[in-house]
Amino acid sequence: MLCLGRWSLTLTMLFISIVSCTSVSYGHALQPGYLELRLVDTDRYSVLWKKPANRGKPMAISPLLPEHCAKVKPPQMVWDGVAYLARWTAHCKGGIEGGAIHIDGLDQTSTDVLIRYEFQDGSVHSRRLTPEDSSFTIPTIPSPFEVVRTYLLLGFKHILEGIDHLMFVLALLILVKGKRRLVITVTSFTLAHSLTLVCATLGLVTIPGPPVEAAIALSIMFVASEIIHGRLGNPGLTEKYPWIVAFIFGLLHGLGFAGALAEIGLPQSAIPIALLFFNVGVETGQLFFIVCVFSIIFVGKQIIGRFNTQKTMWVSNVPPYFIGSVAAFWTIQRLVNF
Repeated sequence: MLCLGRWSLTLTMLFISIVSCTSVSYGHALQPGYLELRLVDTDRYSVLWKKPANRGKPMAISPLLPEHCAKVKPPQMVWDGVAYLARWTAHCKGGIEGGAIHIDGLDQTSTDVLIRYEFQDGSVHSRRLTPEDSSFTIPTIPSPFEVVRTYLLLGFKHILEGIDHLMFVLALLILVKGKRRLVITVTSFTLAHSLTLVCATLGLVTIPGPPVEAAIALSIMFVASEIIHGRLGNPGLTEKYPWIVAFIFGLLHGLGFAGALAEIGLPQSAIPIALLFFNVGVETGQLFFIVCVFSIIFVGKQIIGRFNTQKTMWVSNVPPYFIGSVAAFWTIQRLVNF
């Protein structure tokens, strides 16, 4: 009983930390900016510029194309319900290879910008810019290492900003008892969402995004209810066979990852590498989160162990009820957004 109370208080502290550090009411954090330069003919490029909103207004960032590109004032930006978009045509004599691209104002923000550009040979490449690294020179010969670095970091950042995915993993950590069962469960979840991520990204499976997002929220709600039932003496399917439930719901979460990757796009000349390392980034972020959870639990147990927790047994139900309530809110919110 005393051990259970310590775990409950520790997990409650963890939830407070998560909520305090993330002011996200939806499943994902601020979307990155996006700049696309698509080759139309020899020296003409179709430019797509997307920048996220900050408190209902477009962020104060703007792209500066290579100096040899004709100066064209971007048209008025249009709100599409997610971000502010602008399209125009740029003339870059001799192509964009060797030219520098800079995102003005990016160093004053906390977001990043993904740039996709097309070479004269038709190959498409990507580069991620951050507040600390807001400009780069387009190489004349693209480097595979750049693709690896870009998509590895994108996958890692996406999972850590995907609060719904992390909350599902956290619910599994609360529910599953025993190291061996936990390893098998997490592995099943990983295999499942890796499978659907690949299939959906390659176009083998096509499911609209809104139903997937709503189903992901429902999956979190389901596991939270299983935790409550188990503590009432009525263990459900998830507690008996957690790896099966984790695999089934992992298929849904993989579709969610694929939706995010579809917004980013893949370089046509390096799709396997980009897809592989985006997934590696996601798995690395997931493992990082699990390590953080157990580290906080360890530290919390050392602190809470000094107090009498027998009178605070009710706290053990706070985490699952918290998870279930947030997931219920997301479910309603996402159904309304259909």
